[in-house]
Amino acid sequence: MKQAEPTVRYTIIRSRRATADLIIERDGSVLVRAPAWAGDEQVAGLVESRLYWIFQSLAEWRDLNATRVLREYRNGEGFLYLGRAHRLLWVTDQAEPLLLKNGRFCLRRDLVERGDQASARAMFRDYYAAQGRERLRRRVDYFAPKVGVAPASIDVRELGNRWASCSTRGNLAFHWKCMLAPQTVIDYIVVHELCHLHHRDHTDAFWNEVDKVLPQYRERKEWLRKNGAGLDI
Repeated sequence: MKQAEPTVRYTIIRSRRATADLIIERDGSVLVRAPAWAGDEQVAGLVESRLYWIFQSLAEWRDLNATRVLREYRNGEGFLYLGRAHRLLWVTDQAEPLLLKNGRFCLRRDLVERGDQASARAMFRDYYAAQGRERLRRRVDYFAPKVGVAPASIDVRELGNRWASCSTRGNLAFHWKCMLAPQTVIDYIVVHELCHLHHRDHTDAFWNEVDKVLPQYRERKEWLRKNGAGLDI
């Protein structure tokens, strides 16, 4: 009796695109980005044809996430900003909830002494988002002419398991966690999304466009794949 093929759970997102992409998200879920005209059977066929790659990628994802660091909001804990770790320092004489000053993240003591971990995390999230709106806009302004595009808008916010997104209207959005990565990796994410204004899919034409502007993109893409799980607070 023939044994049934192993299957995986996956989510389908359909849009106006020419081809389908299989993606392992940062939380280990499997996402299929498919053309609007692709039926469920066609998508299932694609998934079945890529089972070996999916299981291999999931095994690699588990290995990469096995060493994920869970940070605590205590004095001396390290938090990343632009690829560098900065120690946390509790302070009392500070009007702002959180500042990066003299190489340290200075967090108001009252936010952590009352055990409000959610508020402390929110302070970091808001700090990264605010810094990101300024820095990412500058990098988009720098690279957009090189790519030959003009995005409609730029925002930094929570994006779940995506580093960035590019809408059909030309709106770019970046995850606030991008600000934990080195500048070179941020530039890769920026160029990646700008090139989606030319090509919606991850075809050879898309990657050729990325390569024209950022010939070193492969190393930066690989860094993000290996270290992305650690970019968290």
